[in-house]
Amino acid sequence: MRGQRPQGIAIRSREELAGIRRAGRLAGRLRRRLGTLVKPGVTTMELNRIAERYMREHGARAAQQGYHGYPYAICAAVNDCVCHGMPDGRRLAEGDLVTLDFVVELDGWMADTAWTYAVGRVSESADRLRRAAYRATMNGIAAAAPGKRTGDIAAVIREAAGPCGVVAEFGGHGIGREMHEPPEVAHVGEAGEGALLRAGMVLTIEPMLTEGSPEVYIAEDGWSVMTAEGGLAAQFEHTVAVTSEGPLILTM
Repeated sequence: MRGQRPQGIAIRSREELAGIRRAGRLAGRLRRRLGTLVKPGVTTMELNRIAERYMREHGARAAQQGYHGYPYAICAAVNDCVCHGMPDGRRLAEGDLVTLDFVVELDGWMADTAWTYAVGRVSESADRLRRAAYRATMNGIAAAAPGKRTGDIAAVIREAAGPCGVVAEFGGHGIGREMHEPPEVAHVGEAGEGALLRAGMVLTIEPMLTEGSPEVYIAEDGWSVMTAEGGLAAQFEHTVAVTSEGPLILTM
């Protein structure tokens, strides 16, 4: 029922889910559009301008722009930047990994997605990391079922990550009218722990994987989260509805 909030967590009605899904579909289309543009020589600032214009032309806005003073429509994390990287004039180079992360707000509803793109041909180790991050995300999504707990999501992410590190400091979250809502969805944890999942909840599942140590630090710009050892990072993210029929990806 609309307005239910067990443990402060919103249970969305069919109409509310439809609103988030519309935002999610737009986010998915933008994600695919940006993916066609990621190539050696392009700058992340150019990608930011394209994303901002795309959202505006489709009646949406970049929800993170202005959030706690963040100035851009997307986050762009290159190589050893884990998340919250700021677009700039640096040109992407053959072999880079770049994660583009953004939140679309459409008609008051929000959807969050991220994708790690290979810039041209990448090393075998970079490709393994990227594939492990995708596998961890999709396995985590598959665990988002009524009666499960957020710790069950974390447990399958850890298993899917294999030898890669899983960053503990940043995880998923509820989303809807606000960018960050309860519950927190930790991606490092134990099965059977955490918030109980119920049909109608909407979550982001977005594990961040690293080569080597998952330890991180925040750069001098106050935003960019970097791997402590300088290893590569990769991340995929979807906004997901928990339903009685199984998890429903809203940002496809």
